[in-house]
Amino acid sequence: MSLTTEGAVRDDVAAPVTDTAPAGEPRRRPRGRTLLAAALVVVVAAATAVLVWEHTGRADAAGGLDHPAEREQVMSLTSQFVKRLGTYSPDMVDGSGEMPAYREQVREVITPKFAADFDKEVATAEQLVAQGGITRSADVFATAVSSIDDDSARVLVAGAFTDSYAQGSGKKARTVDQEPLPFRFTVDLVRTEGEWLVDDFTPVSSPSDEADGAGATEGSTP
Repeated sequence: MSLTTEGAVRDDVAAPVTDTAPAGEPRRRPRGRTLLAAALVVVVAAATAVLVWEHTGRADAAGGLDHPAEREQVMSLTSQFVKRLGTYSPDMVDGSGEMPAYREQVREVITPKFAADFDKEVATAEQLVAQGGITRSADVFATAVSSIDDDSARVLVAGAFTDSYAQGSGKKARTVDQEPLPFRFTVDLVRTEGEWLVDDFTPVSSPSDEADGAGATEGSTP
């Protein structure tokens, strides 16, 4: 899947021109989603509990509990992947405008196939960080195994991204924090030569997203 359009970065990364405000002006959340994000962050814990229960039940039916060690491994790796993918800041940008440490932290937990897509898309995120001074952190609320066998697994993960950006310069410089933006992903993993790696991930839509006329990508992509 496309990294920048489906979940690696927010809509503002996929379209930096529309989400980067001139100096001195507050950045606007695209498509008027500020109020929706604020509402979602209040209910995301409850929604996560429901989703985890549903997907855990499916895992039980699919025999996922027959792989207890593997379940722990894939949930741990999924959490690592999301945190690495959703953690970057201007101090990671080098003289060439790239974020080598960010690239490396993500590549360590993904397959070569996924890495090829990641390498094509990451420059967009680097441009936004370098030009807009964007800092992002990721919190993972819960993970649950949807399905698992000897060499593949699917994990549901829910959490929130929190962004901030620098405004002004010199003595007037300040950091502006954005509202946390909830996310829900299904993460596909494969085991290659005994090692679990992330092979893909997909946003998961919610009823509130559909009520607003948004599809899976719009409603769930950070």
